[in-house]
Amino acid sequence: MRDHATLVEFMSDPSSYPEPTGSVEVVQTHISWVFVCDEFVYKVKKPVDFGFLDFTTLDKRRFYTEEELRLNRRFSPEVYLEVVPVSLKGGRFILGDGSYVVEYALKMRRISEDCMLHRLLAGGLADEAMLGRVGLHLARIYGGIPSTEEARRYGSVETVSFNVNENFEQTARYVGGPVTASQYDEIRSWSLDFLDRKQAVFDSRQKLGWIKECHGDLHLQHICVDREKIFVFDCIEFNERFRYGDVASDVAFLSMDLDYNSRTDLSKAFVEGYLAGSKDTGLLDVLRFYKVYRAYVRAKVTSFMLDDEGLEPPLKEEAMARASRYYALAHRYVTSED
Repeated sequence: MRDHATLVEFMSDPSSYPEPTGSVEVVQTHISWVFVCDEFVYKVKKPVDFGFLDFTTLDKRRFYTEEELRLNRRFSPEVYLEVVPVSLKGGRFILGDGSYVVEYALKMRRISEDCMLHRLLAGGLADEAMLGRVGLHLARIYGGIPSTEEARRYGSVETVSFNVNENFEQTARYVGGPVTASQYDEIRSWSLDFLDRKQAVFDSRQKLGWIKECHGDLHLQHICVDREKIFVFDCIEFNERFRYGDVASDVAFLSMDLDYNSRTDLSKAFVEGYLAGSKDTGLLDVLRFYKVYRAYVRAKVTSFMLDDEGLEPPLKEEAMARASRYYALAHRYVTSED
């Protein structure tokens, strides 16, 4: 379907939905339109190609929408409900009709924005007990995900080295900007040296079954703690290389995010909760390495914003400061003795 503007207009109308809703809030990302109703949320992928993802055909959008459902149901089956077809019949759209399908929407149950972990943290409502529960919860989920032959190859030193080297190749141009030459050199040297010295550790992680089809984007914005319930969402569905890997890399992501927000106490509580539930004591052998990797990836992605000539100066300054903080965090990990 070429003209998505009319589809967005249709999905923005409260009367388009089978369930009564008083309003529809439309949220756009660079890859999706999200339609937030009173009780449910519908998500439609944009027909875009960024190289690392390709949603340009209807078949591809259907496949990745179904993948998003499959993958996220592992974490939050109560939230991720179904893939809903959108048909165009007689010049009008119909949601839930499978006869003349022109698009697909992922239907999710709406969860509380006020209970998102990043908001709880900002409001002083997140404590060690809460993060320990999150760790235990994730340990149970990852414990139920098998380590397949396909997954294990993503844990090899060769594959991990490719990802690490790619980061440094893609950020060399930012030296002298958000990252200093000494930071860049020391983070790179430490990371490559770790890979060289710890071949046996990576081999062991593979053999023991800790390389799995993980979440890939496990940070504060993708976790909701609503009283006793914990919901994890927005697993990466569009790129296997970003999703498959050591469970330690996912654990390191959230741990790093808490460190970035100056809550090392909560970071430690989360990791301890995960270890208690998983019994994966070997995780500690690679946790710092993956925290360096995750901090550097966040620094890299934030640095990319500096290349946007249309970005307003205040936003560019904010991106520069944020990227610098991530580079500094990665550097602190490799130079600290803690």
